[in-house]
Amino acid sequence: MSDGGAAGQGPDTYPVEWEADVVLRDGTTTHVRPIRPEDADALQRFHVGQSERSTYLRFFAPMERLSERDLERFTHVDHTDRVALVAVRPRDGAPDAAPGDADEDIIGVARFDRTGPAEAEVAFNIADSAQGRGLGSVLLEHVAAAARERGVRRFTAEVLPQNGKMLAVFREAGYDVHQQMDDGFVQVSVDLDPTERSRAVMADREHRAEARSMQGLLGATSVVLVGPGAPRRDVPDRPGEALDRVLARRALAALVRSHDVTVHVVGVPPDEDAADAPLPAHDGARPHEHARLADVPGPVELAVVALPPPDAIDAVRQLARLGVRGVVVLSAGFAETGPDGLALQRELLRVAHTAGLRVVGPASYGLLRTGDARERPALAATLADDLPAPGVVGLFSQSAPMAVTLLATTARRGLGVSSFLSAGHRADVSGNDLMQYWQDDAATQVVCLYLESIGNPRKFSRIARRLASVKPVVVVTAGRSGHVVPPGHAVRSTRAPRRTLEEMLRQSGVIRAENTHHMIDIAQLLAHQPLPRGRRVGILASSASLAALVAEASSSAGLVVARTDFLPEDASADDVAATVDALYAPDACDVVVVVQVPVARPRREDVSRAVAAAAARTGRTTVASMLGLHGLTDELAAPAADDAAPDGLRRVPAYSTPEDAVAALGAVVRYARWREADHGTVVRPAGTDAARARALVERTLGDKDAVELDPATTAELLACYGVRVWPARRVRTADEAVAAAHEVGWPVVLKSTAAGLRHRADLGGVRLDIGDETELRTDVAQMREALAAVLPAAADEPFEIQAMADPGVACVIRSTEDQLFGPVVSFGLAGDAVDLLGDVAYGVPPLTDVDVAAMVRSVRAAPRLFGYMGTHAVATAALEDVLARVSVLADDLPEVRSLELYPVVVSEHDAAVLSARVTLADAQRADALRRALPG
Repeated sequence: MSDGGAAGQGPDTYPVEWEADVVLRDGTTTHVRPIRPEDADALQRFHVGQSERSTYLRFFAPMERLSERDLERFTHVDHTDRVALVAVRPRDGAPDAAPGDADEDIIGVARFDRTGPAEAEVAFNIADSAQGRGLGSVLLEHVAAAARERGVRRFTAEVLPQNGKMLAVFREAGYDVHQQMDDGFVQVSVDLDPTERSRAVMADREHRAEARSMQGLLGATSVVLVGPGAPRRDVPDRPGEALDRVLARRALAALVRSHDVTVHVVGVPPDEDAADAPLPAHDGARPHEHARLADVPGPVELAVVALPPPDAIDAVRQLARLGVRGVVVLSAGFAETGPDGLALQRELLRVAHTAGLRVVGPASYGLLRTGDARERPALAATLADDLPAPGVVGLFSQSAPMAVTLLATTARRGLGVSSFLSAGHRADVSGNDLMQYWQDDAATQVVCLYLESIGNPRKFSRIARRLASVKPVVVVTAGRSGHVVPPGHAVRSTRAPRRTLEEMLRQSGVIRAENTHHMIDIAQLLAHQPLPRGRRVGILASSASLAALVAEASSSAGLVVARTDFLPEDASADDVAATVDALYAPDACDVVVVVQVPVARPRREDVSRAVAAAAARTGRTTVASMLGLHGLTDELAAPAADDAAPDGLRRVPAYSTPEDAVAALGAVVRYARWREADHGTVVRPAGTDAARARALVERTLGDKDAVELDPATTAELLACYGVRVWPARRVRTADEAVAAAHEVGWPVVLKSTAAGLRHRADLGGVRLDIGDETELRTDVAQMREALAAVLPAAADEPFEIQAMADPGVACVIRSTEDQLFGPVVSFGLAGDAVDLLGDVAYGVPPLTDVDVAAMVRSVRAAPRLFGYMGTHAVATAALEDVLARVSVLADDLPEVRSLELYPVVVSEHDAAVLSARVTLADAQRADALRRALPG
C-alpha cells in the first residue's frame, strides 16, 4: 500500500495490496484484509459473540443479531467510498482451516464511509477476546492508510463518553485529534496527515510488539519438534524427506540439552544404526514422544518443524490449537525452488500469521538462547552440534551455512553468545525483529548481523539507528552494494546507486565489517573492552619494525599515534613493569596496541599478564597481537576494576596479525565517536504544505502510470516545500528572446534546451550575463549557428531566457524513489565531478540537520564551497536548506519517482534553483505508514 496517491483501481476492485499480516502488542500475529461478501456468516458470529456492552458501545443500542440488510450493507463495499477491513484468525474448533475459506473468525472490524470529498466517518469494533492486544491501534493505522490512498484526509466519529478504550485509540495514535461533547456524544475529528508524533508512536508500538514476539520464541520453555516419521516400507521418500529426518534428529539432540524446557516429539525416528534405541536424553530428562501432533498437550510456546513443504504447512495449521507463538522451519524446498516453491512459502506465512505464529525460516539453522538460571533458561532449538558458551553477543545470520561458520568461529575464539537466530530464507523473522528484541535484552551488549539481503532498508535504518545509540551493531553484508538476492529470498529489486547501502549504514551508526572474520574481530573487542575515549593510540612493540607497521596501519584506520614504546626480548621484569605503567599512565593515550613476536626466545607471559592487568585497572581499550594467542584467553585476562565484566574478568582480545587488531580498533573508535556525536534532529523546515502537495500529486497523476511534470506544475509542487524555482521563458526567435528578457529582468542567461547541451557552456549551450537587447540578438544568432555545428538537431530546439543569478558554485540535488530503499537523495557539485567521477553524497530520508550538513561536506569537491584557492565562501546554510526541503518532499511523496534541481547556484548570500525536473509515478513503498510483516 502506498502512503498516498490513487491506486489506479476502479470501484469494487478488491484491493489485494491492503492485505497484511501484523504483530500485535502481545507478540502474536493476525491477518488484516478487506472485507468480502462471503464474510457474512463470520461477521454474524463475531457480532453474536460480543458482550451486550460492546454491542451497545458500537451501535448505541442493544442488537442481538445483525439483520440480513445490515449484513449485506456491511459486507458489500466498493473499497473507495465505503471501505472495511477485518482482522481474522482460524475459526475456533477448525484448526485445519485454510486462510481465506469460510472457517475464519473475525476478531476486529474497522470501516469508513465517505461523507465528503476528503472526509469520512470511521467506526471500529474489536472482539472482546482480542481486546487489550493493540488490535484497535493496528486497524486504525491500516484503515487510515487506505483512506489516504482514496483521498480521505480526515476521519470523524461519534463515540459514547463511556467508550474510553475507543477514545484512547484515537488520542494515543499521535494524529492531530479534536473532540467535543455534542448532545451526549463525543464528536471526534482526526487529521490523517502523519505527524512526527504519529510516526514515533507507530515506531514505539512496532518495537514493543516485535520485541515481545521474539521474546516468545527465544524465551520459550516448551517446544514441540515435528519430523517426517520413519521411512515407510515399499513407499519411496519424497524429495527432501530423508534429509528432513536428519535435520529432526540433529534438532532433537540439541533440544535435550536445553535447561528447564519441556520437549515434545512427533515423527522423529531414531538413527537407522540404532533403530531400537530410545530418544536421546540429557541430565536424566527425556523428551515426551507422541504418535500424532493432535496428541500433544498444550500449551506449547515454540515449534520446530522438519517436513516437506506441504506437510510443514499442514503442521502449522494444527499448531494453532497448542497456542504456539512461533515455528522454526528447518526444511528447505520453498522459494529457492522457483515460483511454485515461492507460492508454498507464501501459503506457509498466511497460515502461520493468521494463526498467530511468527515463522523462522524456511531453511533455518535454528535458534538458541544461553543461560544458566531459571530466570533465563537455556534453549537450544538448533542444528548445531556444539553450543556456544554464555556471553553478551547477540548473533544473527540468514543462511544455515553461514550460521555454521559463525558459531564455529565464536567457539574457536572463546567468544560467548547471549542468543542466536538463523533466519534462513528470511520469509518472516528478520534481523529487524532481533534488533528490536536485543535493544531491551540486558544479556545482550553487542549485536552482530550477517545479512545476505535486506528486505526493508528504511525500517532497518530506523531500528539500527535507535539500537546503535545504546549498543554497538556490527554488520556484514553479502556484497558491498546490497544488490545480491540469494535464492529463496523474496526481495524487491533495486536500481539505487551501489553506494546507497554504504551511506545508509553509515547514517544508521552501525559498524560495517568487511567479512565475518572482521565482524568477530570487532565483536570480541566490543564484548570485552570498554569503548575508547579517543583516537590517540599508544603502541607497545617488541621491535621497531613491528612498531612502524602498527603506526602505518593506525594512521590508515584514522588513529593518531601518541607514543611508541619498545620491549625487547631480553627486557628485565622491572623494565616490563615500568614500560607498561608508562604506557597506561593518565593521559598517555586513549587506546593501546600491543604487538609481541619474539624471534630468538619463547613468548614471555609476564608481558601479556602485565598488559592485561594494566588494561583492567585503567579501563583503557587494548588490543594485542602476540604469537600463539588468538581470541579470548586466560593469559590476557585480569580482574576487572568495575562490574561491567560478566565473569569479573576483563580480557584483552588477541588477533592473528597486527593489521587485524588495528582494523578492529579503528572501527570501534569510529563507532565511539559516532555515539558521542550530536546527530541532530529530523529536518522539518518551516513553510511546507504537505497536504497541498499531496492533492497536487493525486490530481496530476490520476490513473496514469507515470507523468513528467511541466515547468509550471514542477514549480508549484516545489513551492509547497518552500523551494522557489527561478522562472524561465522558452523562446524561438530573437524578438521573443528580447520580450522574455524584459519580462524576467536584465541581465539574462540564454540557454539551449537540447537534451545533450543543457547546462553545457563548454559546448556553447549557455551564454551568461547578457546585458542588453543588441547583445542578446547577437548571442541568439551565434548560438544557433554554433549549435548547428556541434549537434545539428539542436539548431531547431527552442531557447530559454532566465534572469542572471549572482555568481557562485553550481550544484546538483537529486532524489529518486527506489523500490527497495525508498527515497534516495543525492548531492554533488555540477559538472564533470558528478557526471564522470561519481563525486556524489547520498542520504536516505528522513534526514537530520547533521545528516544534511554531512552530505554537503562529504563530497571531495566540497572545498569549493568554503573559499577554495582564495574564492569567497558561499551560503552553505541556504544550500543545506534546499537539500533538507527536497529530502522532506521525497520522504512525504513516494510518487515522486525522480526529482532534479540542476543547477542550484550557491552565491555568497543565497542558493538559486535555476532549473527543476520532476517525474511522478505510482509507488508501493515498502516502509509505509502502517505496521505489516513481509509476505
